[in-house]
Amino acid sequence: VTILRIITAAFFIYAGFSKAIAPLRFVSYIDNFHILPWTAVPPLAFYLPWIEIACGLALLFARFERGALSILLLLTLVFVAALASAQVRGLDISCGCFGHASKDLSFASHIALDLGIVVVLLLLLRLPTRQHA
Repeated sequence: VTILRIITAAFFIYAGFSKAIAPLRFVSYIDNFHILPWTAVPPLAFYLPWIEIACGLALLFARFERGALSILLLLTLVFVAALASAQVRGLDISCGCFGHASKDLSFASHIALDLGIVVVLLLLLRLPTRQHA
C-alpha cells in the first residue's frame, strides 16, 4: 500500500511539473478542448499543475491524505469527462498531461490510463489512512 501511494504521488508530482514548466503550452492544451471560456483557461493552466503537485506531496508525506486523494479523483474524473466530450465532438486532443511524453497517446490509451488512475485513487481512498507521527 505504501508503495502504491508513493507511485501515485510521484505520478501526480511528475504530471504537475511537466505542465508547470510550460504553462503557455498547457494553456493551449486546455483551450483545445473548447469547453471553458477563454478567461478561465489561463488561470486553470497556472493553478492546476500546482494543485497536482501539492496533492502528490500530501500523499508522499501523509498530510491531508484523504483530501488529496479526493481532489485528485475529482480532477481525474473531470479530465475523463472532458476527453470523452472531445472524442464525441470529433476533436483530436493532445492533452499534455505528461508534457511531450503523452502527446502521441491514442484516445483509448488516455482513457485506459485515466480509468486505471481512478481505480488506484478509489482503492487508496478505501484503505485506512496512514498515521502520521
